[in-house]
Amino acid sequence: MHCNGCRDKVEKALNQLQGVSAKVTLEPPQAVIDMETHIPLEQLQHAVAQAGDYTLAADHGTGKPVPHKHSQAHSRPSPMGTGSGTYYCPMHCEGEKTYDKPGNCPVCGMDLVQQPARVSQTKYTCPMHPEIIRDQPGACPICGMELVAMNNSEDEDRTYQQLLRKLKIAAGFTLPIFIISMSEMLTNNPLFRLMPVTYWNWVQFALSLPVVFYATWMFFERAWRSVITWNLNMFTLIGIGAGVSWLFSVVALLMPDSFPDEFKTHHGTVYLYFEAAAVILTLVLLGQLLEARAHGKTNSAIRELLKLAPNQATLIKDGKEEVVSIDSIRAGDLLRVKPGEKIPVDGSIQEGQAVIDESMITGEPVPVEKQQGDAVKAGTINGNKTFIMIAEKVGSDTLLAQIIDMVNTASRSKAPIQQTADRISGYFVPAVVLIAVITFVIWAIWGPEPSLVYGFVNAVAVLIIACPCALGLATPMSIMVGVGKGAQSGILIKNAGALEAMNAIRVVVIDKTGTVTEGKPSVEQVAGRENGLSENELLERLVALNANSEHPLAQAILKYGKEKNISVQPVSNFEAVTGKGVTGLFNQAKLGLGNQKLMDELEVNIPPDMQKQASEAQRAGKTVSYLSAGQLALGFVVISDKIKPDARQAIQQLHEEGMQVLMFTGDNADTASAVSIAINLDGFKAQLLPQDKLNEVRKLQAAGKQVAMAGDGINDAPALSQADIGIAMGTGTDVAIESADITLVEGDIRGIAKARRLSEKVMGNIRQNLFFALGYNVLGIPLAAGVLYPAFGLLLSPMIAALAMSFSSVSVIGNALRLRRTKL
Repeated sequence: MHCNGCRDKVEKALNQLQGVSAKVTLEPPQAVIDMETHIPLEQLQHAVAQAGDYTLAADHGTGKPVPHKHSQAHSRPSPMGTGSGTYYCPMHCEGEKTYDKPGNCPVCGMDLVQQPARVSQTKYTCPMHPEIIRDQPGACPICGMELVAMNNSEDEDRTYQQLLRKLKIAAGFTLPIFIISMSEMLTNNPLFRLMPVTYWNWVQFALSLPVVFYATWMFFERAWRSVITWNLNMFTLIGIGAGVSWLFSVVALLMPDSFPDEFKTHHGTVYLYFEAAAVILTLVLLGQLLEARAHGKTNSAIRELLKLAPNQATLIKDGKEEVVSIDSIRAGDLLRVKPGEKIPVDGSIQEGQAVIDESMITGEPVPVEKQQGDAVKAGTINGNKTFIMIAEKVGSDTLLAQIIDMVNTASRSKAPIQQTADRISGYFVPAVVLIAVITFVIWAIWGPEPSLVYGFVNAVAVLIIACPCALGLATPMSIMVGVGKGAQSGILIKNAGALEAMNAIRVVVIDKTGTVTEGKPSVEQVAGRENGLSENELLERLVALNANSEHPLAQAILKYGKEKNISVQPVSNFEAVTGKGVTGLFNQAKLGLGNQKLMDELEVNIPPDMQKQASEAQRAGKTVSYLSAGQLALGFVVISDKIKPDARQAIQQLHEEGMQVLMFTGDNADTASAVSIAINLDGFKAQLLPQDKLNEVRKLQAAGKQVAMAGDGINDAPALSQADIGIAMGTGTDVAIESADITLVEGDIRGIAKARRLSEKVMGNIRQNLFFALGYNVLGIPLAAGVLYPAFGLLLSPMIAALAMSFSSVSVIGNALRLRRTKL
């Protein structure tokens, strides 16, 4: 199968069988069939064969039927593109299929649109001496002319420039045709003094040839292809309407005596419609030009992301600095990033500090302070300090490249709501042709004289004004702009279906660690006994004991000590006591650091007030480690996984959106309860294994609730896949991100509410577009048919119909572009 037309035919044929429910997909090309009773494969084969040249072959691995298409009409090699810079149909007639060359869609006839491509280092050349190629702009060493960029927007603008050139030619020849035709309305026509009307008719014919056979010939090619493949579309109607007008005029010019008198003017010549055909085609060409310009704007978010990627970087090699192409950077390279420069690849700071503007990826305007060891991302902008970084992810592995790829893929995917528009479009064109025929018959029988002329003109107007193009563009344009808007705000949408489904979510389930909390332990409090050691003295001993430990809690204490500028003192006889803590000699005193069991083992006496404080912290779900010297309790340290500062605000925003928020965690009930109370959750379930989380999500769905699940770990992946919408924290594991439908780049759960608002705005915009497109045709077709003529004497000229038809598509795109200004 090569298009949705194939898919629809196979699916419809299977579903017509009694007791069969079939779902057919293009990617992968398969049919999933549910049967009330077993139906032999041969019967299924026969059913799809009736729909066309299709067969179902049993997959030997699974035994499931798989549809294949062998039609000669689709036997061409698949021009699927694999990377960026390929071309796709803006109406997504063939799903995510892309083409390697520009042209028009074989299904709907629309001009293919080039998706933005990630450009490597820009090269500059001389327009007079193309053999001169430089990495930097400047002057040509031969002729002195300014060098121009080789990687400019020529490919992106090629379609637009071709249409513009053809429009100029079409307009240049159409304008005199229009003047000649309209001059017939003058009482003393000056043109007829130069030569008779018959000769002027031949002039109109000659002037129409470049318009029909060059500037707009592509419309007739598309119309013919639409008929032979039975993918009827807007060009079918244009080809029939304009083609019939022009051919009628040619026959009338060559054989005027073969027409009845009511088709003739008072000059004795037949009414000609060269000007109608030329003007209609030129106005449609104008509409295509405006659409080509508007399509470029729908990709603006991706283009802005592409602009973030720098072309060059400063490589440090053997102690020397060298400016190199971004494509030559490898993982492990050391790079110097100077003030104001864009960070070239993903990596971490090796030396120095920085303040990084990450707003174009995260959507947050406040710059982020970065220290040695902190991660930095490609495309973000360095502040006013120089630092050295180590490259870790380069090329297509960088976060920016992955964002661009995900946005490109999502913007070409189809939302379920588009299936409704596709079904309507499938019946639309035949219905319009039928209405045009009925219009001609009614006018020919009951219309005023010349009734046949009235019938002909109004039938052409009906064909021209009907615009399935606007209906087809209603959904993909909104999806494209919405997905781009989400990317700019740090919300990555995997496919259009997720964007639509998010609008129906009523329950949000969140994980705790890494989603609501920071996901890493940190020291919250260091407390000593009354009149005992100071905090710094306690920290000195804590840091000394943990210096040789790899335990996450030990690393949290060491980090806290570093922030407090505590130096590491030596410890001897260090010993890790499994499940209890650590011991060691510090200044000849035996120190112990651990839980109550270690303190009991060391026979340490813990004062009641210290025990009380520690118990309160433990009831709040925090980890407490006691510090002792000999049998004396010196104090304790409280370590917790901090709740993210924006967590409570995020939950409040979700509540304001009318959603119930639950927490599923593998942590203990005390910790879960404390977090739930702190951020005002609607409920929680604790000590859940991955399978338990999956089952809990299923229970919610079985109760008829649409569920979104947000998590960041491998243990969240099953539930993320099961949920109606899986939301992954971009700071989490690759497994979680792959299992999710939406990724929040910075792991900020406020992004869940943003994603919900984005979904609401996009779906509202789609409904507006569908209402506009359908309402336009509901009003336009009767007007073109002449419904107002009996009461008001008003008729709609085919030329006005062509203008209205062209601008209807542009209006739909314009409405979709409003999403760029949406505040999330």
